[in-house]
Amino acid sequence: MSADEIDIRARRQVAAEERRMRSRHSMSLRDAFAEFLRHPSPWIMAAFLVAALVARVWLGGWGLADLIVPVVMVASFPLVEWLIHVFVLHWRPKRLGPITIDPLVSRKHREHHHNPRNIPLIFIPWQVLIVVIVAALVVGLLVFTSVERGLTFLVVLPAIGLVYEWTHYLIHSDYRPRHAFYRRLWRNHRFHHYRNEHYWFTVTTAGTADRLLRTYPDPDTVEKSPTAKDLHALSRTE
Repeated sequence: MSADEIDIRARRQVAAEERRMRSRHSMSLRDAFAEFLRHPSPWIMAAFLVAALVARVWLGGWGLADLIVPVVMVASFPLVEWLIHVFVLHWRPKRLGPITIDPLVSRKHREHHHNPRNIPLIFIPWQVLIVVIVAALVVGLLVFTSVERGLTFLVVLPAIGLVYEWTHYLIHSDYRPRHAFYRRLWRNHRFHHYRNEHYWFTVTTAGTADRLLRTYPDPDTVEKSPTAKDLHALSRTE
């Protein structure tokens, strides 16, 4: 079989898979939200958000920096999201003497690629969230020049996390996109999972950091990757 024939067959398989996904029964937004609340990570992030918000309001001392911090965090999040996705979630296990460096979040993400329809695997593992919260507390309370600004950081961080978690979950659920913005997010992330895992890394935005870092190609020019569901082809070497 020639390379052109292989490419044609791959494109047909992707198109068939996308048609099957579109033909599945669509769930309502209410049902999607009810399922979302059955998992621990939204509750952990929401509890952290409420605690940080209460502490921030109680402390007072508002200033211009309380506007600058959220703006900077939101504006930089697409790039942060891209970096985490590429260098942490798609981490290739590495040997350091007798030790294999393979973080839990990376292992779970490989499982997520293997089975994108497995709902629990969509969510950030609670063990990882605990580590992130501890690290965020260190940054928020020790790195910032004032406790007030640190608490502002600690309010915005879980709010962004909830947006990411909800968006990522919704894309993988049976809820179907009805608005142009969400359709772009849905389409791009589906391409990442079902066409080629080396592109379309941002989840909450479309064509932002991916365009900047050249991972936003025309889908028609990208061949189907044989490792989209088997990151780094690790199952073949185990």
